[in-house]
Amino acid sequence: MRRLTVALGERAYEIQLGQGISQQPETWSALRGRRLKLLTDSQVAPLHLPPLRPLLGLADDDVMVVEAGEASKTWASAERVLDWMLAQKLARDAVLLALGGGVIGDLAGFCAAIYQRGIDFVQVPTTLLAMVDSSVGGKTGVNHARGKNLIGAFHQPRAVIADLATLRTLPPRELAAGAAEVIKYGMLGDATFFAELEAGALEALLRLEGDTPAAVVARCCALKAGIVGLDEREAVSGGPRALLNLGHTFGHAVETWTGYGAWLHGEAVGLGLAMAADLSARLGWIGADQAQGCERLLLRAGLPVRPPAGMTPADFRRLMAGDKKVAGGRLRLVLLRAVGEAVLTADFDDAALEATLRHYCGQP
Repeated sequence: MRRLTVALGERAYEIQLGQGISQQPETWSALRGRRLKLLTDSQVAPLHLPPLRPLLGLADDDVMVVEAGEASKTWASAERVLDWMLAQKLARDAVLLALGGGVIGDLAGFCAAIYQRGIDFVQVPTTLLAMVDSSVGGKTGVNHARGKNLIGAFHQPRAVIADLATLRTLPPRELAAGAAEVIKYGMLGDATFFAELEAGALEALLRLEGDTPAAVVARCCALKAGIVGLDEREAVSGGPRALLNLGHTFGHAVETWTGYGAWLHGEAVGLGLAMAADLSARLGWIGADQAQGCERLLLRAGLPVRPPAGMTPADFRRLMAGDKKVAGGRLRLVLLRAVGEAVLTADFDDAALEATLRHYCGQP
């Protein structure tokens, strides 16, 4: 087992990761004596819930299963989860376990944040994307028709328990979606890591080969933990945590335009990373060859690098205008000064942005 700490003072917590750790009683020792409830989805439940039931002493009414997919990350779903929690008469010393991918982690965390003004929850991620990104950092929330993650709260988990054995149950598309967030970390803050991915670590990760998954997950978690420790709540003025949104403003526009679900979150982020690199090159901040190298790596992961058919530059602009990083009426984007060095900025040429949008939307 590998252990990392997210250093947040009294809100500090440990990330545990390793093969089969969810089946080891000592993994759950800190929760002994606590009243536990578990939220999961219809795809994860048959795969990973059965061995946890006896280990954690979970009865049928201790578990709620929602439909799998981004369509469950809504205010209506949150209301159903809260109704279940209230019906169980949970006290504030209860703990909600989030067993699943990013949707379950965000939904469970949001409900834990607002139930009786906040109860503890534990992230038990079962996807690559959730392990390297969404389970760490305390961002929780649900989507709205007007935009991705527009309703939410910061609520740090009490622990993250990442059992790498669950990755073997993922279809290739889900692994590829997680790889987008992995590539993001190299692009925004670790050029050496990016070079390692280019040199073959990406394919080793997608094959779940040897110690590569553990090493990659640990590296991404360490990078995110360091940033979150510096800037827990993503300061409006543009603190370092905002850099974790590299590719997300473009990607969230795609997710909103498609109605949440047609594209996986990681697929949309992958496209957003390509677009951010392209715009950075058009601004002269990185070389065209570097932008092309980013796109090639995304393609090697099996990710789409063009938006859905029919989406236009005007669609991107309209949806990006509602992004949470808009400040003072100005769109701010996370772009690259170099591969491995990102910056949040509103100081970009709008003509260059238009050129990137037109290029990716297939318009002259």
